Amino acid sequence: MKLPFPIVDAHVHFWNPAKLNYPWLASVPTLSCAFLPEHYSAAAKTANVSKMIFVECGCVAAQSLDEINWISELAARETRLKGIVAQAAVELGTRVTGELAMLAKNPRVKGVRRNLQGETDASFCLQPDFVAGVRVLQKFGFTFDLCIVHSQLPAVTQLVARCPEVFFVIDHCAKPAIRDQKLDPWRKHLCELAALPNVACKISGLVTEAHPVRCNAPNLKPYARHALDCFGFDRVLFGGDWPVCNIASSFENWLAALNAILTDEPETNLKKLFQTNAERIYRV
Repeated sequence: MKLPFPIVDAHVHFWNPAKLNYPWLASVPTLSCAFLPEHYSAAAKTANVSKMIFVECGCVAAQSLDEINWISELAARETRLKGIVAQAAVELGTRVTGELAMLAKNPRVKGVRRNLQGETDASFCLQPDFVAGVRVLQKFGFTFDLCIVHSQLPAVTQLVARCPEVFFVIDHCAKPAIRDQKLDPWRKHLCELAALPNVACKISGLVTEAHPVRCNAPNLKPYARHALDCFGFDRVLFGGDWPVCNIASSFENWLAALNAILTDEPETNLKKLFQTNAERIYRV
């Protein structure tokens, strides 16, 4: 199924280890090289992507502003790069205000992310300073991307409830245990999160969670459909998660699998998922 309208990819990464330091790449040698807009264009050459949102890539915190400046330079030649989700140390509480003010000077910065998936303490995001730092985002109109694993959903649901003035975007459907074919308790916890009005869900990253043996539409379908059912088509966004998806699948194979899962959906729903929701939420 070829979509009859252009796509907004709400989750794209670019990095260059020769320019910035990404410690996590040491454990993923297949990704430990430069991934740039021209490489994305080749990977998504038949996908008709008209806009993209860059999401921070886990460089060392001291280089977070350098990352945004570099991405802005890339955007000068890659005009589809319309929005940026920047790294921000919200665990600093209200002391993060200065960092957010610096980010707000860049009109492409639409939101921030503080990656939580590696935190072993599930209540890390509920520390008073963390909550206070997230609440500061409202002053700048920033969204907050949540990169977590499924076991962190209950704590994150509490965070979202405590910050009703901030809009959240859950990345990768909260990384369900697809390779183990487990739906619960992820299924219940995702619905509890979706019951809150100030959060949307990226339909992204599922092939990576399914790798290595379950990267196909039938195995991905229960997870994608459940997320769509929980959030509804007004609060879901398509994300390619390129180049991380390369661990398990090409960009175009992931898109084809998702299209197969959605084969009976009306065009009005598909347009929300693949285009207009991302434009609205990230203001692009």
